[in-house]
Amino acid sequence: MTTTVTTTVSPWTWQDAFGYSQSVAVRSPEVTVYVAGQASIDADGTFLHAGDMAGQVGQVLDNVETVLAAHDLTLADVVSYAVHTTDVDAYLPASGQVAERFAAHGRLPAGEILCEVQRLALPPMLVEIGVVAAR
Repeated sequence: MTTTVTTTVSPWTWQDAFGYSQSVAVRSPEVTVYVAGQASIDADGTFLHAGDMAGQVGQVLDNVETVLAAHDLTLADVVSYAVHTTDVDAYLPASGQVAERFAAHGRLPAGEILCEVQRLALPPMLVEIGVVAAR
C-alpha cells in the first residue's frame, strides 16, 4: 500500500479567508475522484432553496459530502474545487460556508475558478460546485 502525501502551498495568506489555497500537490494517490458539479437538489431530484443563495450553497456542500462518502472520502480529501454561479456578488457572502466546511476538515483545497455564468442547467439554480478529491 502506498502512502498518499498532500502538500498545500500558498506563497501568500490572503486567500485563506476565502477558503482555498493556491496549490495542492498529491503524491501517490490510491484514488482520485472527480465529482460532477452539484446543485441544490435532494435525493429524490427535487430542487431546494429556490432564490436562496445561502440555502443552495449549504445543500450543494451536503451533496458534495454525500458523493464523497460514497467513495469513502470526506472534504479532507478534496484537493481542488470550482464554483459556477449566476451571481458572484450574491455568492460571496454565502461562500463563508465553503471556507468553514473545508476548514472543519483541516483542508484548504486549491481554488480552480469562481465564475459568473448567464444560467446553469436548471432555471432555479444559482450555484454549482464541483470538486476533485484524492487519497
